[in-house]
Amino acid sequence: MAEPAITARRRRAVPPPRWVLLGMLLAVLAGVLLVNAYTNASFTPDHQHSNQGQREVPTSVVNGGPIISANSEQVRSYRLPDRTIALTFDDGPDPVWTPEVLRVLDAHQVTGTFFVLGSQVARHPDMARNLVAGGHELGVHTFTHPDLTELSGWRQELEYAQTQLALAAVTGVRTSLVRFPYSSHADAIDNQDWPVLIAAGDLGYLTVLNDTDSQDWALPGVDKIVENATPDGDSGAITLWHDAGGDRAQTVAALDRFIPMMKQRGYRFVTATDGLNLAFAAAGVDYRAESGAAATAGDRWRGQMLVWAVRGADQVLTVFGILFVLVGVLTVGRTAVLFLLAGRHARRRRATDWTWGPPVTAPVSVIVPAYNEKEGIAAAVRSLAGGDHPGGIEVVVVDDGSTDGTADIVDALRLPNVRVVRKPNGGKPSALNTGVAFARHDLIVMVDGDTVFEPDAVRRLVQPFADPQVGAVAGNVKVGNRRSLIAKWQHIEYVIGFNLDRRLYETLRCMPTVPGAIGGFRRQALRYAGGMTDDTLAEDTDVTIALGRAGWKVVYEETARAWTEAPTSIGQLWKQRYRWSYGTMQAMWKHRRSVFDRGASGRFTRRCLFFLSLFGVLLPLLAPVIDLLALYGLFFLDRTATAVAWLVMLGVQLVTAVVAFRLDREKLGVLWVLPLQQFVYRQLMYLVMVQAVVTALTGGRLGWQKLRRTGLEPVTSRTG
Repeated sequence: MAEPAITARRRRAVPPPRWVLLGMLLAVLAGVLLVNAYTNASFTPDHQHSNQGQREVPTSVVNGGPIISANSEQVRSYRLPDRTIALTFDDGPDPVWTPEVLRVLDAHQVTGTFFVLGSQVARHPDMARNLVAGGHELGVHTFTHPDLTELSGWRQELEYAQTQLALAAVTGVRTSLVRFPYSSHADAIDNQDWPVLIAAGDLGYLTVLNDTDSQDWALPGVDKIVENATPDGDSGAITLWHDAGGDRAQTVAALDRFIPMMKQRGYRFVTATDGLNLAFAAAGVDYRAESGAAATAGDRWRGQMLVWAVRGADQVLTVFGILFVLVGVLTVGRTAVLFLLAGRHARRRRATDWTWGPPVTAPVSVIVPAYNEKEGIAAAVRSLAGGDHPGGIEVVVVDDGSTDGTADIVDALRLPNVRVVRKPNGGKPSALNTGVAFARHDLIVMVDGDTVFEPDAVRRLVQPFADPQVGAVAGNVKVGNRRSLIAKWQHIEYVIGFNLDRRLYETLRCMPTVPGAIGGFRRQALRYAGGMTDDTLAEDTDVTIALGRAGWKVVYEETARAWTEAPTSIGQLWKQRYRWSYGTMQAMWKHRRSVFDRGASGRFTRRCLFFLSLFGVLLPLLAPVIDLLALYGLFFLDRTATAVAWLVMLGVQLVTAVVAFRLDREKLGVLWVLPLQQFVYRQLMYLVMVQAVVTALTGGRLGWQKLRRTGLEPVTSRTG
């Protein structure tokens, strides 16, 4: 018999993956989350911390007024004149309540002093600008609202400086007023507070405390807020209110009552600086304080960078939140669909009257492409040649230019139904096409050179061909080397992620992949599909999609089992999955235009690419958001809620695993490694997908990654 002509397309040079781009992306995301964590530092309403004694605090300060000018050289304090009130507001600006407060102030024609948080100024620049435009005064209330007594000196300065930069960028002014978070009256200053006041004074700040505290943050009711804010007799007062940090409806209503009430008692309303100047005048001090000095151009530029960083981090976290919900919906939706359709598939197959049709006894040709498979080729060929298919099995081993004596090992077996075809190295698709050309029979089984078949696997695999519409059959691939932890993780993935999915895809008539380890084909169907091509690195996915487009049914035969050798190192696993992910995307891109086809081609492609895009690319691409937000939550949010959410996700995965293992008749004992899988293996698969997408988007080409093999033992039958 003359040998058919063997052709191979020229292999293309492949540049390395874009590791630098991936590293930069991860670094940027980490930086964004850290910025957001810093600027979103949680704070509680103002309160007094425990008193540390007042021995170091001058008596003039403890018994003095709420405006304190204190530095290393001198200490002075001031009170407002009688019947003078300065309305001061903390924690803003707020997009909801600051405008409401301003509405009341404008209605009564009074101005206030707003001690703002720098992070809030960056987030709500329009509100800050409106305050300045309305003639109101701004003061520093730090950037993130920490307890300054617990911070080092440089951190205290940073809190002030960042707030000043935000004000410079947004309003064009800077301020000399400061109010510390959790501060109170002057007589509450203790030994722990005093160094903070001195340090701020050395930086040129004037500390503003309060005479009366409305305690509006406690929501005690409008009457109580007004009572708390009202000074005794006719004394002047700096009153403390809040325009952010929660529901401030009571604050707005109380202001609307408090201002006219105090005006009727003869009070005038001033800003803190104007009140200080009145105090200077009453004391005969020839000095006038100024408020709202112009910021320098350098401060404005640096402040703009800070504002962009804060707002950018907020927007990224918002996007992450949306993606978190999307991933959750996709995960739960996928699980629900799997339970429904995979369960239906299993019940139908286990029905007592289920059959594909008359027993298929036609002879079968098994094609084994082999390139340097000396470790496992003998066991693989023996398992194939010794199959119990009644029609007979022909094994065609195509040696694709091996340099390790693979072909000689097969020849030495001297099995009567095994042939060896030697050819120059041309790649797996070329070897498969060569094998098909040499095959004598119309039923073709394609296997990998490291795969060991159970004795009845070929017979069971070809039974679906009793249905003349079936063009290809996917077998049940099992991990044969399960001793290592990484192999156990792959075993779980094969059962859940591959075999359970195939039940779903068959039910929906959109099977995307007949696995290279065990797949059956009609010669006629392969001819329709154009054979195996090297257009992609996932030739099995490519040909399966082509078969579906041609109108052939592609089904899953769970009872046809083959055992493959899984990678045993992280590096080898990375190479394999990277090739799979990249090749799958290549196949999707290759067949993308057929989504617009009419008839069977369009229907199949739309379903197939939809599910592949949703669950094969989008979900694993977005799933790292779960882990990123989980880490973020553990460090910066509610740890209990974060842990509960993570456990719920793990519970969903565990239930899915139990169902998949039951359907596949596997033992559940190995599932003890599932929680551990969430901390290493899952993240590795995410990075594989991210790297594959980056490579695709940047135009990189990935070469074939040959894995190291040690070989599997022959099997008669395995379970569990």
